[in-house]
Amino acid sequence: MHDPDPPFRPLRSRQGYLPLEDLGLIGDGATSALVGLDGAISWMCVPRFDAEPLFCGLLDHTRGGHFTLAPEDVVEARQRYEPDTGVLITELRSPTGLVRVTDALTLRAGADLTDDAPADRSELVRSALVLSGNVRLRAHLEPRGGARTRALFSGLEVCPSRRPDLQLHLRSNRPLTGLRTTHDLEQGERLDLVLSWGRFHRHHRFDTDAMLHTTADAWRRWMQHFDYGGPEERLVRRAAVTLKLCDDWANGSLVAAPTSSLPAPIGGIRNWDYRFTWIRDAAYAVFALRRIGFDGEADAFLGWVLDAFEYSRRPRIMYGLQGGPVPDEVEDGELEGYQRSAPVRWGNGAADQRQHDVYGEILDCAHQWLRTGGEIQPVLWAGLAGLADTAERAWRQPDQGIWEVRGEGRVFTYSAGLCQVALDRAAQIGEQVGLPGRIAQWRASADHLRRLILEESWDERAGTLSAHLDGGGVLDASLLALPLRQVVPADHPRMVATTAAVGERLSAGGGLLYRYLHEESPDGLAGDEGAFVLCSFWLVDNLIGQGRIEEAEELYASLCARASPLGLLSEQINPSTGEFMGNFPQAFSHIGIIASGVNLARAKAGAQG
Repeated sequence: MHDPDPPFRPLRSRQGYLPLEDLGLIGDGATSALVGLDGAISWMCVPRFDAEPLFCGLLDHTRGGHFTLAPEDVVEARQRYEPDTGVLITELRSPTGLVRVTDALTLRAGADLTDDAPADRSELVRSALVLSGNVRLRAHLEPRGGARTRALFSGLEVCPSRRPDLQLHLRSNRPLTGLRTTHDLEQGERLDLVLSWGRFHRHHRFDTDAMLHTTADAWRRWMQHFDYGGPEERLVRRAAVTLKLCDDWANGSLVAAPTSSLPAPIGGIRNWDYRFTWIRDAAYAVFALRRIGFDGEADAFLGWVLDAFEYSRRPRIMYGLQGGPVPDEVEDGELEGYQRSAPVRWGNGAADQRQHDVYGEILDCAHQWLRTGGEIQPVLWAGLAGLADTAERAWRQPDQGIWEVRGEGRVFTYSAGLCQVALDRAAQIGEQVGLPGRIAQWRASADHLRRLILEESWDERAGTLSAHLDGGGVLDASLLALPLRQVVPADHPRMVATTAAVGERLSAGGGLLYRYLHEESPDGLAGDEGAFVLCSFWLVDNLIGQGRIEEAEELYASLCARASPLGLLSEQINPSTGEFMGNFPQAFSHIGIIASGVNLARAKAGAQG
């Protein structure tokens, strides 16, 4: 549960790995890092989210590399954020003293985070202050594969063995004799470390307090745009910051998660690289951020989606952060994986899958772009109109679906629903702006497809819409997203019945839902998985749409209570233990916190009015 003033707790470790709940995220709009409750940075990619990790002890605690700053013999610790910022504080207690470590990927002084431009300084600050007693503080920087060092007047030059293209500079307020040092400190004394890359000002003023202050100020100025007064406001505020930490500020794209290959479940092979931009994730992020006051980020995402589509001239389900193709998927045999869950993968093999929902995602983004003052130029419209024409035919053909199954394709109801969205939005754009196209035919086809979904996917015996358009009663939680995309009203009798069926048959207990049941819906991969967090937020939204406000509020509160003390959520949750699974933090899950909170607030305000 999110707690701005959490209690100290003992360190937990399994096979040398902290639980995901004991990790905090920092970032600067170009990259990010995970800081553990033990004072170790076990994940950081430099200089970008999608670069080879400099530290990936998260995926191999002996060979992956880390940057540790902690007292010897830590007894207990706690973490919290400076309010409304990406500045993280870790307090670690040893038998002899208490240390506070402040971590941040720093931002330029005066940076405007609403601007679609870089704000990073290419610097990581780690500042340790002894709050009480005395401690022996360990500072250990070890890139994956080791590094060569060279002493400079201003610190150490660090050349990682695996990254000859990368030159690092480590500075400190105390003498550094190497990458592994110990410092005996008393109350009030501190050790400041700054790791830089990309550009060096080796002899400029060393003032970590000023760097942390300007970084926190930039975050707080950005959060002045926050506009929300609904349930779980503290957690919604934190979810907004978390989404911003997953945002590539210069490009306007959004990583699905800043990590790769975190397994779902432990010991399984469902380990994927999420450091890319899925069109559907960006579309949902636009919905969420605009509704809590962040129009600039929403516009940046929309512009990026349309630019990426126009550049590629073909609809892809995911893109690299700059709009290019996603790297081929490869396995890294040198790393054992989180809690020994191999394989570790870089790149994503689903990038070239056939997923028909992408037509609806792109055209919905274009519709939003137009509604908020954007322009649709003729060349772009020609491509968008072509997508609508493709969607009109494509829904009949099998695809891999929203969940990117790696087995045989099917005609998924959700995919057909998003083809309906493509036709509907294309017709709306054409009608609104008077653009050329088969507008009347798109409108007729959209109406026909909506009726067909309600009829063909309905299974009378099971009393539910089905995952596939040929019926059969097989359930998939993606059906809950149909009302969210305005394909089927949430209070339509068949959608009400489907909501009840999903809530019962896909239940993992405690308000959690599985995406689908593997024995009913084989996906081409061995093993099962955990409960998918976003699906439960979709259930909240359907309950709201059906007027079941108290049930929705109770479910929403239970889901929010599953967040870590820092207010972070993973992709999945182990239903039996409550432990986080999958890539972390997952943007989708934090989108759910925001979107469902807004829907609840509006529904309650309407009921009271």
